[in-house]
Amino acid sequence: MTIETSLRDAVATITLSRPDVLNALDEATTSDLARALEAAAGDSGARCVVITGAGRAFSAGQDLRDNAADVVAQKEPRLGQELRRRYFPIVRAIRSMPKPVVAAVNGPAVGAGMGLACACDIRVASSDASFRAGWSRVGLVPDAGAAYFLPRLVGFGRALDLLLSAEQVQAEEALRIGLVSRVFGAASFAADAARLARSLSQGATLAFALTKQALERAARPSLDEFLEFEATL
Repeated sequence: MTIETSLRDAVATITLSRPDVLNALDEATTSDLARALEAAAGDSGARCVVITGAGRAFSAGQDLRDNAADVVAQKEPRLGQELRRRYFPIVRAIRSMPKPVVAAVNGPAVGAGMGLACACDIRVASSDASFRAGWSRVGLVPDAGAAYFLPRLVGFGRALDLLLSAEQVQAEEALRIGLVSRVFGAASFAADAARLARSLSQGATLAFALTKQALERAARPSLDEFLEFEATL
């Protein structure tokens, strides 16, 4: 399995588990992740969801050895279809999740891995973590909703800077610009992230869900409208 799941203290933890390739996202991983999110949404015993990575990375983004990478590299018409089929269900599942979703960014988050983190409700980072929006380096526009979420997190100007420059952002800088809300020491990261998730799991889950809906309504254009636009680029 490319994904490991666990449920403890009302926290569903979804771990990207391909550490040998820095948890790069191939077709099996995106499919497994979508199913894990669907299961977490329907599990009444889970009141908070955590997404993290196994080993030293959160996710290196799209697996360049995957067949879908050929579609991306060649900019074929099927690219939009691949985004709709593989990434959009994940993004929509996170945003419609009726409980908080925490990205516990334990290491590098690159490209679609960064987009995945940005889609989550809350991002916390290990002091060893870093972020890189690497699309421009290979002649692509951002995907996985990154161009939708990033300006809402760090502002339009800074988001454009990060997306065009593809510069690496270390954890403390990510905290300073608002990309993450907390940074924990590497040695205690797993425990600190779990403590935050447990605290959220003990909160008012319905109120949290309605708060998410309110913030989604405040965002224009809607995520669905934006994702369809993204698929045409």
